Amino acid sequence: MVNLSPGILLIADPFLKDPNFARTVVLLCEHQDKGSFGFVINKIFDQRLDELVPDVVMPNIPVYYGGPVQMDTIHFVHQQPQLIKGGLEVIPGIYWGGNFEDVVHMINTGQLDLQQIKFFIGYSGWTSGQLEGEFKEKSWILSESNKTLIFEEKDQNIWQQSLRNLGNNFALMANFPIDPSLN
Repeated sequence: MVNLSPGILLIADPFLKDPNFARTVVLLCEHQDKGSFGFVINKIFDQRLDELVPDVVMPNIPVYYGGPVQMDTIHFVHQQPQLIKGGLEVIPGIYWGGNFEDVVHMINTGQLDLQQIKFFIGYSGWTSGQLEGEFKEKSWILSESNKTLIFEEKDQNIWQQSLRNLGNNFALMANFPIDPSLN
């Protein structure tokens, strides 16, 4: 049994209607009694990093919709702790945050492997007990994190693949229609 803890993936139930989280996968970065925090890893935002951060000169770096909270903030997860100082390890080899000014400089000078960093606008947050309540209501399916899945380039496949990785019963859910009443 997977428990709520940092590094867990929250996979939206196929019938979850909340437009912020329908068919999403959230990487949980922090889970404490006072609340929880994470990022939607499979919902691309309509602007690129250089459009949101004027100091970034490299074009076409994707940004993901991290969640509905503080949509005026940029966050990131990465696999490059040797270059990006100050990050917190969420699972072995995956870090959340670090010195953003250094990241911008390393992007502009070509020092970062852009396949090993993912940017988010906003974040997903839950108050004390809220996420546990949503889990009891079966809004979320829990799964162990997977580096490949977190940094998957084809974000539209992440939700289905997350369910398939859980095995037979969940693999069937990956093919459920968004609204079964329309079938």
